Amino acid sequence: MPHPDTTTPGLSLDEAQARALFARAQEACRDAEIEVTLAATVSELTRFANNTIHQNVAEQHVSLSVRTQTADGRMARATTNRIDPDGIRAVVARAGELSRLQQPDPEALPMAAPQTIVPVPRFFPATAAFSPADRAAVVGEIVREADRHHFTTAGIVANQQNALAIFNSRGLQAFHRETSAEYSITMLADDSSGWAKGNAPDVSSLAPVAAARRAAEKARLSAAPVELAPGRYTVILEPAAVLDLMGFLFYDFGGLSVLDQRSFLTGRTRTKLFGDNITIHDDVAHPLQSGAPFDGEGVPRRVATLVEAGTVRDLVYARQTAARMQREHPDLQATPTGHGFPLPNEYGEAPGNIVVQGGTSSLDAMIAGTERGILVTRLWYIREVDPFKKILTGMTRDGTFLVEDGKLRCGVRNFRFNQSMVEMLNQVDALGVSERTSGEESFDMVVPPMRVRDFNFTEVTRF
Repeated sequence: MPHPDTTTPGLSLDEAQARALFARAQEACRDAEIEVTLAATVSELTRFANNTIHQNVAEQHVSLSVRTQTADGRMARATTNRIDPDGIRAVVARAGELSRLQQPDPEALPMAAPQTIVPVPRFFPATAAFSPADRAAVVGEIVREADRHHFTTAGIVANQQNALAIFNSRGLQAFHRETSAEYSITMLADDSSGWAKGNAPDVSSLAPVAAARRAAEKARLSAAPVELAPGRYTVILEPAAVLDLMGFLFYDFGGLSVLDQRSFLTGRTRTKLFGDNITIHDDVAHPLQSGAPFDGEGVPRRVATLVEAGTVRDLVYARQTAARMQREHPDLQATPTGHGFPLPNEYGEAPGNIVVQGGTSSLDAMIAGTERGILVTRLWYIREVDPFKKILTGMTRDGTFLVEDGKLRCGVRNFRFNQSMVEMLNQVDALGVSERTSGEESFDMVVPPMRVRDFNFTEVTRF
């Protein structure tokens, strides 16, 4: 194995190499605690448009990030992509210089002690080995599906490998390796479109060609869209639409967000806000999830029940936020949950492995049980109108349909919506089976399709 002093580890970064790099950094730090975060990534992507591949790229990157902290709580971070001895000494010296310029933080805790971290197996050799030829073969099948309908298609097929390590001078050691594979497909017709996207650690669990067929079918069925009047409709949200709406909720479940009164949950913890059928967990070990089983300080991620039968239960906490919450609100019995961001930061923490409990209904059953409503494939350009009421606005896209008498009748012109998430999650009358889902406005989650009463469409868009 190449010595880490002279060779960028990239894909081959393992725990032994990471430990050797940390030892080099620790040697250079004499007067403070030190934490080293190592991240190595290999990203490969094939992009296609107008029914042909037009780009194939690959990138290998490694970073070494150093946080130093003095006894009086002065801390700073410096980052480099040089992992030779001179580069490591320089970044440690820079972090030390910056920390000495900071004001002491009386709330700063000593760096995290060694933790017991339960590994999650998320490295799949087949994903790591997925080649340009493999990606091109997938694109070829997608293009053939588009050609069959005389559609134009565009999108990506990609795969990635990641290694993450956190070590500190108190003896903490955390290491994680992971792969991911992803596709995104848009099918374009004269006056309609369809879309599908997927992401997973194991490339064999994805079915991009089947997804291309679904996207093409949406484009075909939504041709010659009719215009409906805006108003309140029963809406069937496919999982991607659910994900991109719900993504606006979860930074508010961080303890610091509540303490700083920038969360819509301020004054609402342990209260019932949503319908009885809404239960949400944060669970890094869920079999459909991804990501490292530890946070930005190397603290193990715990399962958190954010919402149980409509009632807000748990917040998530970094170590320092939990200590502050214990002082200011001892009734909440806050303890670190392993959801903190790398220090120093002004955000604190947030859940990142969302699992929304689903039901048993299928999407087809939801459609069949709807007398009149709108089916929404996905949403885009979503923005917050009121962060405390969680009112969002945005538009439908790439497959919006009128449902009548339990059947898809036709495509409809896209809508703009203006909708309170608190209201929406009190109006869910059917839940499908939860699935790993990718969107465009939020991180991947495990969410179900939802049927929602009285969803508020405010105007019709131009396309």
